[in-house]
Amino acid sequence: MGGGGAVRALVTGITGFAGSHLSEFLLGQPDVEVWGTVRWRSRMENVEHLRGRIALVECDLRDANSTRHMLETVRPDVVFHLAAQSFVPTSWDAPAETITNNVVGQLNLFEGIRALGLDPVVQVACSSEEYGLVLEDEVPILETNPLRPLSPYGVSKIAQDMLGYQYFRSYGLRVVRTRTFNHTGPRRGHVFVTSNFARQIAEIERGLQEPVLHVGNLDARRDFTDVRDVVRAYWLATQQGEPGEVYNVASGRAWAIRDVVQTLLHLSSAAVTVRPDPARQRPSDVPLLLGDYGKFHRRTGWEPTIPIERSLADLLDYWRRRVQA
Repeated sequence: MGGGGAVRALVTGITGFAGSHLSEFLLGQPDVEVWGTVRWRSRMENVEHLRGRIALVECDLRDANSTRHMLETVRPDVVFHLAAQSFVPTSWDAPAETITNNVVGQLNLFEGIRALGLDPVVQVACSSEEYGLVLEDEVPILETNPLRPLSPYGVSKIAQDMLGYQYFRSYGLRVVRTRTFNHTGPRRGHVFVTSNFARQIAEIERGLQEPVLHVGNLDARRDFTDVRDVVRAYWLATQQGEPGEVYNVASGRAWAIRDVVQTLLHLSSAAVTVRPDPARQRPSDVPLLLGDYGKFHRRTGWEPTIPIERSLADLLDYWRRRVQA
């Protein structure tokens, strides 16, 4: 790695779903060096195919010294802050850990940047879960919508969001915040709804699971964007976004989870029975998330290009390969 004048891009949470896709995208840009943070227990399968093309640095963002040492090593020109406890149901089981991970990790990152006198553009990956309870007459959701979070995760992302704004105002950190709605595609963690269904179907096809698809609330409606469109949005946010601003990243279309299930079942030849599982219901669920990405489109020209049908087909093929292996 290296070369004069190359942009040093740091991806926190590089081994995750979005982080691995972002790395692939960045490697396709001219003169970009890709650096990423890992922990000793990080699962590496998402970036295994990128070994030798990305530089990995050991760092626990919850530790200020570890974070500062990492920043001294990388000295990034642009930071994509994706590392977080990102699974909503886990935030009910471990609310303190979710808040600590997500808020303290970002604080250490910001404070390390300040202490070292660095001046990167920082994209903070926020979430549509911040909007939480959205009334029927409040869609599509604009960045000005009220924030009424319905999970500790949503609260943690509001804290990250507001910290980004505060550090921009107080210290001039060039923070651009993106509120991303649901995103999916290959390598999505198996605990997330689309990936969980795809994995179950792949296992049913191989005879590893009885032909029953276990589901939660099928009435919830979600705005899904392909992860490959999302990471392109993250890059554009750092290149053309206005520091201090917040932008929705969404598809502008809401899918009932029931329709996602049907689309996946159409992609499979297996005969499958759909069965509700009470254990998959949440204490409080957001009935409708539908985003308006107009503000970001006007600023950068970004719009989603990959239809959800392709996202789901690629996701199912990903799980077929995993199950076969």
